[in-house]
Amino acid sequence: MSLEVSIKKRFSGFELDAAFAAEDETLGFLGASGCGKSLTMRCIAGIEKPDEGRIVVNGRVFFDSEARINLTPQQRKTALLFQSYMLFPNLTVAENVAAGIGKDVAKADRDAVVQSELKRFGLQGFEKRYPAQLSGGQQQRVALARMLAAKPGILMLDEPFSALDAHLKGVLEQNLVSLFDAYDGTILYVSHDIDEALRFCDRIAVVEDGRIVEEGTGDDLVNRPQSQAGIKLSGCKNATPAEYMDDHRVHLPKWGISLSTEQPVPRDVKCLGVRAFFLERVEEPGENVFRVRADRVSDSRFDRTVLLGFLERNEAEAPIVSADEDDMKYLHQHVFWRVNKLSVAPGKLPEEGDELLIRIPKDRLYLASR
Repeated sequence: MSLEVSIKKRFSGFELDAAFAAEDETLGFLGASGCGKSLTMRCIAGIEKPDEGRIVVNGRVFFDSEARINLTPQQRKTALLFQSYMLFPNLTVAENVAAGIGKDVAKADRDAVVQSELKRFGLQGFEKRYPAQLSGGQQQRVALARMLAAKPGILMLDEPFSALDAHLKGVLEQNLVSLFDAYDGTILYVSHDIDEALRFCDRIAVVEDGRIVEEGTGDDLVNRPQSQAGIKLSGCKNATPAEYMDDHRVHLPKWGISLSTEQPVPRDVKCLGVRAFFLERVEEPGENVFRVRADRVSDSRFDRTVLLGFLERNEAEAPIVSADEDDMKYLHQHVFWRVNKLSVAPGKLPEEGDELLIRIPKDRLYLASR
């Protein structure tokens, strides 16, 4: 099983320029809304037509602009699962599962496939029910059973959990484990949730403004992000523009400070990132130690998030902006610090207005040139 994609599609103010390949694996597409993830899936499925390029699935050409090949969605026989599941409301569960099976399949064989998939997804006894009589989780399992029953050449899932609460999402994710275990081929998984992508995907492609800006394993993305988009999408709270100073020093104009780095600084560096829980409170001045003030404090169950303003920043270069003037500029001038409340005595937790010393470890920094 294999997939090769190299396509372009232009809109007013936006251009999709997607080029990638995948084998028998789950390839995740991680990016913000509107970056082109779903559009790429729709082009592969034949719902959208690229302006130019080529799409090849398992050696079969789905689309080739030069050769004037553009198979219909029915000819491509792909499976694209949306969040809404798109079940036929007037068909029973068994009829929905059978809907994707080719008309050339004998009835006995069709019934056997349907029963096999119903069993796989724990839907035995629901054959004669209609979608309106099912829970959300049961509807999802019917949609997944229908996908496998159709024996598609490629599976594509487009943010199937984006509107679910955390508890239901955790339960329904187990349905996907059954799907992935049963399918031998290429799976494309669209998400904007890094943890979700890490759970399901062998590799992750970071998408920004219609282009893939980096690809790698989940470990690569979390520990070695190569782009500003990758830094942000990996869950890093602190990502700020950076400028080269020397091979081991970088200037951060929005924070009004400079940092020493353990890793070499690329001459074309554009962004620096540091995770909020990597920051350290210290008692003495030192390398990468800054005097800061806790300007905002907010609590979750186990963490306290503190918004720190640098008190010795270069104000001539980046004058301090108040939250009332421009809240986004105000936030961009601050660094997020996450404190584990379980590891700090209650009286020692930072409070709003506190002034303290914070060290930004030079061996915990991400540097990106794109």
